[in-house]
Amino acid sequence: MGVFKDLFWFFKQEKKSYIFGIMILIVVAAIIMFPPFAVGILVDHISENTLTGQILFTWLFLIIFSGFLLYVLRFVWRILIYGASARLSQNLRNKLYKHFTEHTSEFYNEQRTGDLMAHATNDVQAVEMTAGDGVLTLIDSITLGGMVIIMMSVFVSWELTLICLLPMPFMAIITGQYGKLIHQRFAKAQSSFANLNDKVQESISGIRVTKSFGREEAEIKDFSDKSQDTVNKNIAVAKIDALFDPTIFFIVGISYFLAIAFGAQFVITDQITIGKLTTFIMYLGNLIWPMLAFGWLFNIVERGHASYDRITALLSIKPSIVDLPGAITEVPTGNISYRINSFSFLEEEGSVLKTIEFDLKKGETLGIVGRTGSGKSALVRLLLREFDLDDGDIQIAGRSIYDYKIDSLRQALGYVPQDHFLFSTTIAENIAFAKPEATLAEIREVAALAQIDRDIMQFPEAYGTIVGERGTTLSGGQKQRISIARALLLNPEILILDDALSAVDAKTEEAILNNLLELRENKTTIISSHRISSLSHANLIIVLENGEIVERGTHTQLIAADGWYKEIFTRQQLEQLLEQGGESNG
Repeated sequence: MGVFKDLFWFFKQEKKSYIFGIMILIVVAAIIMFPPFAVGILVDHISENTLTGQILFTWLFLIIFSGFLLYVLRFVWRILIYGASARLSQNLRNKLYKHFTEHTSEFYNEQRTGDLMAHATNDVQAVEMTAGDGVLTLIDSITLGGMVIIMMSVFVSWELTLICLLPMPFMAIITGQYGKLIHQRFAKAQSSFANLNDKVQESISGIRVTKSFGREEAEIKDFSDKSQDTVNKNIAVAKIDALFDPTIFFIVGISYFLAIAFGAQFVITDQITIGKLTTFIMYLGNLIWPMLAFGWLFNIVERGHASYDRITALLSIKPSIVDLPGAITEVPTGNISYRINSFSFLEEEGSVLKTIEFDLKKGETLGIVGRTGSGKSALVRLLLREFDLDDGDIQIAGRSIYDYKIDSLRQALGYVPQDHFLFSTTIAENIAFAKPEATLAEIREVAALAQIDRDIMQFPEAYGTIVGERGTTLSGGQKQRISIARALLLNPEILILDDALSAVDAKTEEAILNNLLELRENKTTIISSHRISSLSHANLIIVLENGEIVERGTHTQLIAADGWYKEIFTRQQLEQLLEQGGESNG
């Protein structure tokens, strides 16, 4: 029952709903005691030949009226208790979603998407049942069971009641053991369901790769194995679950046997009347539900306990990137200064960046170039505070980026990443993601700057076109340009393009860059790219090799230096000429 203690914060928050709901449950339990009592009186009147029409209709009316009261009160307590449990579900989902948004990519590298989805669906549902059906069965089994025992003892015979309750302690011991097994097996079943969720998400996201390599059958087999494992673990839970009802009915059956055997003896010896024995048998029938509820309670609570443990374990993971004490809300603007001694994602992997020092004035453009894995993305992601520096600092206008609140810092930044994520909504809503109030005219303006407006207007629904999950209906170049338009709509102080032009042709790239030069006068731009032509207009270009700056300067200066930059530029120029069918004379 530890889960009820864990959820006390919520019960306190919803105390009115639970207090009134529990009070009504107690009243309902008291009303349920009336029909068996009334039937016992009528049976005694029949056996004594004293039953009249008035007596019969009076008691029948009272029985019908009690049934009507039960109808109304049961409706009310369901609204109160189940309504509160639904709010708990909402509360936990909101907490989980907020928790997900607070974490950086480091968290998502360690957590599987399927597992996170299972936490927000199955686990939350199990906890909701604990706060709804669990509270119901706890209160109902205690109040109804207690009242039944009191009525049997006070109005019939305490001796007969004691005899019939002798098997009950055995039931409590056995169902307690079932509950422990349910807890263990349900935790494994939830983990298996998370694995299955993760497989489905991964398979759907990578369906094109699967088909291109002809791996459909292998993927189907892998999914089938994981699905079977989930079934097996849920069957293991169901096997224990299936033991509750037979055990309870068997023990209650023993109680019935004792009631009839000893009750008949009590009637013969005139210790009780036949009417009271009838009432006793009916009360014993009412005792079946509390016993079943008690067994069901173990099932619900242990499932909820296992799920709540999983949720709290996830929520206990603290975000690695947080606001420092005293952080300011001012949106930064000004010169950017990098002073990185060393940086690594994981200490054991060695430095990803080392001895990085450069300054970029407000309004200038920085170009970053280098081989794959040279540290280009790490350099810009540090500015975004996706990771924090331990040895060094990055400043804007002479103030460390760690002095700003994370939200304030990111308000100054427009980021177009390598992975161009689009949502399953319209093109217009994708572009206006960070500025929902933007007009269609504003959206079209930035789309034109990103050289995507003409493409969009050729679609049947134009800007109302649904792009499909992750933008699957668009080409790579179209997704890139929509992502650029999304960032331009914010007109940020600092625009970061992280290899964001790789999927567009040279002519389109040149048009976009010329638009950026005109639009972003007096605003800072950082472009990371493999393509040298993307950087030729930059005020400062840095060449990274193994996380270090090996060359720096303008395009003209780096060509004159006759180093790696010139070599790559010459090679890319030759490749472009060959693609265009031209010739090189040198």
